[in-house]
Amino acid sequence: FLNSATARSFMQTLLVAEKIKKLLIENKTISTRQMFYLNRHEIPGLKESAVDNQKETDSVIEDLEVVLDALREKLNLIPTPNGVLAGDIQVEDTTTGDVLDYSKMGAAGGAIPAKVEPDVFKFKRVKAKYVLVVEKFATWNLLNEYRFWKENNCILMTGKGQAARAERRLLSRFATELKLPIYIFTDLDAAGYYIYSVYKYGSMNLAFFSEKSAVPTAKFIGFMTKDIKEFGIGRNYWERQSEWDIKRAKELKTYPWFQSKEWQKEIDNLIKFKYKIEQDALVGKGLEFMAKEYLPKKIKNKDFIE
Repeated sequence: FLNSATARSFMQTLLVAEKIKKLLIENKTISTRQMFYLNRHEIPGLKESAVDNQKETDSVIEDLEVVLDALREKLNLIPTPNGVLAGDIQVEDTTTGDVLDYSKMGAAGGAIPAKVEPDVFKFKRVKAKYVLVVEKFATWNLLNEYRFWKENNCILMTGKGQAARAERRLLSRFATELKLPIYIFTDLDAAGYYIYSVYKYGSMNLAFFSEKSAVPTAKFIGFMTKDIKEFGIGRNYWERQSEWDIKRAKELKTYPWFQSKEWQKEIDNLIKFKYKIEQDALVGKGLEFMAKEYLPKKIKNKDFIE
């Protein structure tokens, strides 16, 4: 080894790989945080910890994913999911043998599990024309109460903000395996645009995972700047953008995946507008506005940005 740092890194790789092998043999799953604690022990005779912080074990896990060409979920390392789902879809959980019917989950909907790979989360029946992903749970909840998914024959999903790994991976499966159109509905602000881009292209700091979870066919359905005038969203629903919002929007303009004329115009319009509009504000047009007017019209008219 060239130096002690290289030797330490190699040791950490062996330790994590050993724990993963044991998980696979015993068919047990743990979180990446738990993996850190499994390896946090003193090296005999050195009075030095094998790992000092979770960043070290996370780095090893990312390397092993690439070397083994296997997502960490396949290695029985699970993330914490946040997503909720509703729709005419039945899935078999092969770990328990249970069949989950997401059309009968009630007001709360059905949770998206940490592992959604085909060998664990097996599609049995899916009756839907498209998937609608909304940024916020409050929006999802309101649409679910109106049974939007049933009225419009779709799958209704939320990642509760920036989606976790499970939500992104499942959405990719909907697009690639079932060939379903994917529509993303977020707030009108730079953060909303970025959430859409992560679903569509993945995140820059997880390139390997993004290759397997990105949805290149995803379409941004709103909220768009032009919708303000078209749907009569008055000033009382606007909120002034912060300096950070403006700065973030300008950063997004430089990203390769926002270079189309449509996206450059949309982001320019947002910067000039100087305000942002939350999904929640649309209830000011009536509780049923999103479910009965806004979203059906946008989808019917194919009014989206790619």
